[in-house]
Parts: sequence; C-alpha cells; structure tokens
Amino acid sequence: MSRKTLYTLSSSQKMMIFVLSMSLYGLSNMFTELIPSLRLGPIELSVEYFAFIPLTLCILFHPFYAAVGAALGEVIFGELMLGQFGGLGELEKFLTFSFAMYVAGRMVRNPQNRLQVGTAAITGVIIHQLCSSLVDIGKVWIGVEEFEAVPGLAQSVVVVEGVGFLNDVLFSGILFALLPTLYLVPRLYGKIEPLLGIKPRDKNTKYEAAGVITPKLVITGIVLALVAFGAESLSETDWNLGEWDSGLADRMGSGAIWLSIAAAAVVAIVVLLIMRAKKSRSSQNSDTESLPYA
Repeated sequence: MSRKTLYTLSSSQKMMIFVLSMSLYGLSNMFTELIPSLRLGPIELSVEYFAFIPLTLCILFHPFYAAVGAALGEVIFGELMLGQFGGLGELEKFLTFSFAMYVAGRMVRNPQNRLQVGTAAITGVIIHQLCSSLVDIGKVWIGVEEFEAVPGLAQSVVVVEGVGFLNDVLFSGILFALLPTLYLVPRLYGKIEPLLGIKPRDKNTKYEAAGVITPKLVITGIVLALVAFGAESLSETDWNLGEWDSGLADRMGSGAIWLSIAAAAVVAIVVLLIMRAKKSRSSQNSDTESLPYA
C-alpha cells in the first residue's frame, strides 16, 4: 500500500497564495463593476463575479488562504479603494464567500479529476448564493428591511430571491465559475505550483480530509451563516458599525474603479514577479547542486 504524503506549506508560501488570490480576485471584481446589468422589474440579471479565480486557486493550493484572500480582496479593492465601506454588512459577504470557496477547495481530492473539480466549482457557487438568498429573505421576514415586490405581500421576496438565486447559479455559476474552472485547473495543474516551490496536490496527498465534508465543517458553516445573518441584519439598523463613505466614487465616477483596478494589477504583477524570481533561484540552485565535483 502506498503511503500518503502530508501536504504542508511554509509561512511564506501561504502568504504568497493569500496575496495572489486577494489581488487577482480584487482585480476581477472591479471589472465586473464595469459590465452593465439588465433589470427586469425587481430582478437584476448581471455578472455576479468571476468565481473561477478563487475556485482555481483553492483547488490547486491551500483552500483556506486562497478563500480568505479572495474575500478580503473584494473588501480592499472593491470597497476601501473606492473610499467606501459597508460596515457590518461587509461581514456577511466575507464569511459566506470565503466559506463557500473553502468548502469547494476541500472537496477536490485529485485536481486532475474533472468530475471532482466541476462538482466542487458549482457547489461553491450554490453554497454562497444560497446563504446570501436566505439572509436576504430572513431580513425581510424579521422586518429589518422592507421589500414588497408584490404590493402588500412581503412573502414575494421568496420568489424574487429564488429567481435571483437560479440566475446567479445558472448564469454566473456556469459561465463564470464552472466552465472556466474546468478549463483552467487541469491546464495549470503541475505548472503554477513550482512557481511557489510547491509540490502539486494529487490523490496520494494527505490534506485536511480533502474530499470529505465532515460534521464539524457543516456545523461551522451553520454557525458562520448565523453570524452573517446577524451582521447583515444589524447593518440595516442604527447599529451598523464602521460604515463610511468618503464620496471618492461619486466624485471620480468610473475613474475610481480604474484606480482600484490599477492598484490590484500592480500587486498581482509584483507577486507574479516574486514567484518567477524564486523559481529562477530554485532552478539555479538545483543546477549547481547537480554539477559533479572537480
């Protein structure tokens, strides 16, 4: 029987994964702001996000650091760089998105298995969109937010959120999560990991119960969902701590978005250059060690 090797990363490798995920997803998130949406009554049809970026990084690398990095990238480049912050309302996005991407990354035991990759990608989107929809429905039902798509019928939010959920899963989930992830993961596997000096994950790698959804993980998800609901509910009241808006986005318009895109691009380029330099040094050291003694 073959022994499974333990998948371990150094602190610097974890940090590189974190920053790379933060910058790349922050960059992509700003581009989605430039894509126009189509509104049909209370239902908005739009590109929700380019989830294939954090999904790919979570599957190929460490899911925790890639997921948290992506969620933080949205806050930094999508909110703070634009001179605005939603306060406690941002906590709901952070918790639900990072947890969904983390679960997706853990579901894949072998990145070369397209069935595992595809299942994980669509599951990650479903978890995130389902949590977001349930939080929005809960806010209306407990009365912290007014929403009546049908006059006099607050329960109509279920229909609207249900349609929105299907739109995000079937539209953004398939076009901008499932298909790109299925394409990128097999092609990047074994090629991007050496840039960080990391051995590619495979089915013989022992890694945090990869491929298994444990009861502990389910309980953690429920707790995070409740915390997210509480934070989002408070954000609709006078207890929305930390909310601020400098007015930069209003003054600069789309210029503020391009400024944030430039900042995210610079961070991503710097990280990629550092990764390339490390790979070059690694290759030189390997060549030196392989030379015979004189």
